[in-house]
Amino acid sequence: MPSSSAADPRLVASIRSLLAARAEGATICPSEAARAVGGDEWRALMPSARDAARVLVEEGEVEVTQRGEVVDVTTARGPVRIRRAR
Repeated sequence: MPSSSAADPRLVASIRSLLAARAEGATICPSEAARAVGGDEWRALMPSARDAARVLVEEGEVEVTQRGEVVDVTTARGPVRIRRAR
């Protein structure tokens, strides 16, 4: 996992942990990872949470979706979801 160093390792770990706790095919919102790491200050972590998702996409671990379709998290505007890669 060398590229994980490009993202906040706490957020990468949070995304992995949240997805591991969900049923296969379930999704999470990046804000869930941000809240788990940042508590009441989670909003400031949203860009970093999306960056952590991008790193995990690059590593082939997750997919980022919007309205059920896989999207590029770096260009997607608005709410996205994260799921394990299929």
